[in-house]
Amino acid sequence: MEQRRAKKIGHLKEYMLQKALTVMIKELERLNESEVELMLKAPVVLCILIAGADGTIDRKEIKEAINVTVKKKDKTILDNYFKEVSQDFEDKLKVLLQSYPYKSSQRNPILIQELSQLNPILKKLDKTFSKPFYDMLKELAEKIAGSSGGLWGMMSVDSEEAKYMRLPMLDDPAKK
Repeated sequence: MEQRRAKKIGHLKEYMLQKALTVMIKELERLNESEVELMLKAPVVLCILIAGADGTIDRKEIKEAINVTVKKKDKTILDNYFKEVSQDFEDKLKVLLQSYPYKSSQRNPILIQELSQLNPILKKLDKTFSKPFYDMLKELAEKIAGSSGGLWGMMSVDSEEAKYMRLPMLDDPAKK
């Protein structure tokens, strides 16, 4: 079982890197392979953290994350990034989710640590890319957190989700 998971993760990593290099997100050119990989999987990792913070990853939360990444393909500096990230987002999420512990109490510290590894990477990038990237992650976290619960399933944020929604593990690149 563990070998199958590792194999799936390996294929996902290869696929994500190969696709990134094909599209060649020029803003990420100065990064090494592992840094590019983390930048590409950051929205998926964030989705798992926020959606699963309360112990359950709800279909509405996944759908909202997909909607945000697909709709973000507009003419901004993040355009090529979103073209890459939005492809097969749900499949990437499912595969990556299998590589983490099932219980959120065990999974969340790992996800937080992984996301915090973005800090030195964002410092390497130009602010014209790193600031919109950071803002996009914040928007994604807020939309995922607000997509489930509350009145008719709208605009209510669980206390566990609220803890992570403001991205305390990341430094705002505008404050470099």
